[in-house]
Amino acid sequence: MRFSRVVGPRRSEVVTAQDPVPADHQVLVEVLACGVCTSDIGPWRTHDPAAEPVRLGHEMVGRVAATGRHAGQWRPGDLVTGLGGDGFATMALMDANAVLPVPPGVEPALAIGEPVADLEEALSRTGIRPGDKVAVVGLGFMGLGLVQLARRHAPGLLIGVDPDPARRERALALGCDLAFAPDDVPVEFRSDSGRATEARPSIVLEATGVTPGLRTAGSMVRPFGTLCVVGYHHTGDAMMDMDLWYKAVTVVNGFCPDRTRLVAAMRDALGLIAERRFSYAPLITHRFGLDQVDEAFGAMEEAGPGFVKGVVLL
Repeated sequence: MRFSRVVGPRRSEVVTAQDPVPADHQVLVEVLACGVCTSDIGPWRTHDPAAEPVRLGHEMVGRVAATGRHAGQWRPGDLVTGLGGDGFATMALMDANAVLPVPPGVEPALAIGEPVADLEEALSRTGIRPGDKVAVVGLGFMGLGLVQLARRHAPGLLIGVDPDPARRERALALGCDLAFAPDDVPVEFRSDSGRATEARPSIVLEATGVTPGLRTAGSMVRPFGTLCVVGYHHTGDAMMDMDLWYKAVTVVNGFCPDRTRLVAAMRDALGLIAERRFSYAPLITHRFGLDQVDEAFGAMEEAGPGFVKGVVLL
């Protein structure tokens, strides 16, 4: 097998090793596609060259090559996606109970289960109902995915917020009714408007991963509404506006540490992909080879107007 590993700040190398052997409850998967995730950019940026190399990549789709003794539900040749690690490789081990079949006819790069499972699980805890006014703050990969998932619940109004005009255009194409830059959100949708609260969203989904995004999201949610923090706040202190307390807002932590819940959400999300009610096609904008992992993270870091999500193809 061949795999990429990080050996220094912003520097990876591809090496060769023996194919791993699956344990009793594992499957060995020939990786076909692996998404490049924001949660991995920290180790890629800062890895100490004196430390052991690290392997990244956990958003995998692949073909089963071998199974452990107690993984008999899978057969060589099955196309699967699921929860795993060390995915920037030609071969990877995955927990047999944390993978699911890819819907027939779906390209591997458009069937990555883990990210959409994260979004669907978070959204499921907001209590979203038909007719609700919903806002998505942050229209990168996660936010645009949330736009698609929220749209299927028939919201009465779906608002997107992002400083990037290209992202706002994408959000409108994917189902937002309105899209604004943070500084241009109309007064009727903000808590400092002094107007009736009914105009404001009852559910606000924060997908920025930065404190200013949290501040914008908090200002938009109406009293007794729900703020779901889906953004990956991986550095510093994410300060919460105490006005949320005075508005009796329910704050939902969009992160889910439970693999059983994530696999259940992944099953639902893959069903949406099969039914063409969710699609990665408008979100996967950049594709890279195994020897281009550094370029993939660099494109994510730069986040130009044409970038939404990168995938490493093998």
